[in-house]
Amino acid sequence: MPDDIPFKNRSEAGKLLAKQLTTYAHRGDVVVLALPRGGVPVAYAVADALGVELDILLVRKLGMPGQEEYAMGALGSGGVRVMQPGFPGLMGVTAQQVEAVAVREQAELERRERLYRGSHPPADLRGRTVVLVDDGIATGSSMLVAVQVARQLGAGKVVVAVPVAPPDTAARMAAEVDQFVAVATPMAFRAVGQWYRRFDQTSDEEVQDLLARAWRGQAGQGAGAIDQPNQRTRHEPDDRHRT
Repeated sequence: MPDDIPFKNRSEAGKLLAKQLTTYAHRGDVVVLALPRGGVPVAYAVADALGVELDILLVRKLGMPGQEEYAMGALGSGGVRVMQPGFPGLMGVTAQQVEAVAVREQAELERRERLYRGSHPPADLRGRTVVLVDDGIATGSSMLVAVQVARQLGAGKVVVAVPVAPPDTAARMAAEVDQFVAVATPMAFRAVGQWYRRFDQTSDEEVQDLLARAWRGQAGQGAGAIDQPNQRTRHEPDDRHRT
């Protein structure tokens, strides 16, 4: 394995990222929001190191009918909908078509919310400092939607924190948020997984386990008491197209 790959795994990446976020440590007005799935192990380590609340923020793309890879907009946790300029109407897409896609994606978002969250209520973001965490960003499109969702849910300050991002995306993201933090912004960036020695796919079970441990610790002894995760590992390659 090349020596210039900085992160052993997502947990180590989160610990290194937390070292750049110490100004937010042990503050009740701060909440770390993970973008599932890959962002959850990173965010768990960040929230644990900082002693702050951990929660999740889900985003679902609204793909254009017949060209699903083209995003008309997106949905986020809390019922927030963000549309690209021109939709509906652009390229002949009707309001009815947009609504049909939105209904389908909202159902999937709610299914995943129930799967990951169970009965645990969403964090109240109103007036708080929200630290959005993923395991890395490439184009940043999903993270930009998450930023808009957090703001529409009342966040007082929005921070985006990731282990790795290309320099051009880092610059664009920094212009959209109150603070952007990255451990590495390498020039030779091809994909997020390139910068990890281990980049196994994060399973739904791992997400559930980490969130349950965090929430159990927070309920029992305050935001700083997060249980340590178990050492289960999976070896399914993560070949997702990260944005």
